[in-house]
Amino acid sequence: MNSNTFTNKNLLVILEENLRLAKEIDPQQMKVLVQEIKAAKRIFVMAAGRSGLALKMAAMRFMHLGYTVFVVGETNTPAILEGDLLILASGSGTTSSVVSSAEKAIKQKATVIALTADAESTLAKMANTTIHINAATKTDFGNSVSQQYAGGLFEQFTLFILEGVFMNLWQESGLTKEDLWPKHANLE
Repeated sequence: MNSNTFTNKNLLVILEENLRLAKEIDPQQMKVLVQEIKAAKRIFVMAAGRSGLALKMAAMRFMHLGYTVFVVGETNTPAILEGDLLILASGSGTTSSVVSSAEKAIKQKATVIALTADAESTLAKMANTTIHINAATKTDFGNSVSQQYAGGLFEQFTLFILEGVFMNLWQESGLTKEDLWPKHANLE
């Protein structure tokens, strides 16, 4: 098998797995996520590792729409307060730093939304709303849920969900691409 055929095969596996999840996602959970973003005074995002990178990408998109967004752990992130929204991602739903952030946000009466592959996890049980992503977690070494390594599918689909939410909010806003451009980073 030549390397191009092999690469194309793997790309198709990745896309097909994400398409399967897109067909399975609960539209009501997505509707709640959109409503909570629109209602929040400020939005905070937090996750570890690659899930954290996906949430940072989403934070940038929401900022482009004019939302006040912070990435937990950055030096300019203020205290979370009542009326704020914390979006968390953890495939296992047990990542200690993520669970700890949820606990602190709940004490401040902030709204907590969790994206997780384990709907029965500690994080899922704590959150006001849980978005269940039926993907393998990083410690699932089987192939029944995903052929990808570790939490690859969970991390990819977390990004896809939030990109979909961004597009929904953007379409509702009536803003054009040109309207969003001035908020794009210019110190790159």
